[in-house]
Amino acid sequence: MAATDSVRPQLDGLDLARYLAFVGMVFVNFKIAMGADTDDTIISTFITALEGRAAATFVILAGIGLGLSRVQSYKRTVYGIGKRALLLFMLGCLNMLVFDADIIHYYAVYFLLAAFFLPLRTRWLFLVILLVNILFLAMIFLLDYDLGWDWKTYSYPDFWTFDGFVRNLFFNGWHPVFPWVSFVFFGIILSRLRLHTRSTQHRLIAAGLSLMVLIEGLSLWLTPLLMPIDADLATLVTTKPIPPLPLYILAGSGFACFLLGLCLRSAAHVKKLGILPLFAPAGRQTLTLYFAHILVGMGILEALRMLDGQTAEEAARAALIFCIGATAFSYVWAKRFTHGPLESLLKLTGK
Repeated sequence: MAATDSVRPQLDGLDLARYLAFVGMVFVNFKIAMGADTDDTIISTFITALEGRAAATFVILAGIGLGLSRVQSYKRTVYGIGKRALLLFMLGCLNMLVFDADIIHYYAVYFLLAAFFLPLRTRWLFLVILLVNILFLAMIFLLDYDLGWDWKTYSYPDFWTFDGFVRNLFFNGWHPVFPWVSFVFFGIILSRLRLHTRSTQHRLIAAGLSLMVLIEGLSLWLTPLLMPIDADLATLVTTKPIPPLPLYILAGSGFACFLLGLCLRSAAHVKKLGILPLFAPAGRQTLTLYFAHILVGMGILEALRMLDGQTAEEAARAALIFCIGATAFSYVWAKRFTHGPLESLLKLTGK
């Protein structure tokens, strides 16, 4: 989400990256909500490629924002983040009443946990990321990942029971704390780089692209080799977001690095063209726009009876129309107000 007052002046590229990550999430969520089947068309393939990647980038950017915070008082920082996390958690749970794939209530827990790890040195954060993913692998072997799910309807019938809620939140939900919190930790690590320098930006682009190609290639190579032996074993090398296994975490991190580096490097050129001010406000109002794409965007689609049986092309068209409208709204709103509606509420909570 948008950075807080304690964050140093934002790099234009971060706003651009946040905007693009949000747009990617809208395309993915509209495709899911509109019941569009995955097929061999270019648009369907493109949206499928964004599944899990756009959301991972969104969370990593949140970690960067957290890492860029000036921590003058550690206790005060944890207290402030705790209050905001509580508000996000409540908003996310309310959102779950209308949208099963909500990320905000997970996001609140990521942020709260990450706040306690802010003082750690980079090498220890890498170790924590490793341990989080090892823990999730152990959970995959020891627990039933399918428990609670109705995969035919992609619903979680016992979500509102205590056991179901905890299981969904920490283990087998859409964006479970383990291992998704490692994206926030990785974002904190990235925040410690000299993001404003060209050399760092070039390294992010090169490293991110290389990691994506390597991991996706490794998955494509290993899957057909392991499938005849054991289908469950082959699942362990998937880069799909469900379940979020280590190769997915690596692929998502690579995508985020590539997009981040590209946005940081191109932001100055986009600014010279005079179009960055059109996108930057939306990049700073992503909390408001996230709820808007569900309550307003999907609400309109429901009124038009377009939430089932649509094509990927129709989902992409609807997502594009919404994103254009959201961008225009954010631009007009920013002319009069510093922060978006929900961002302002979040800032008041943090005081």
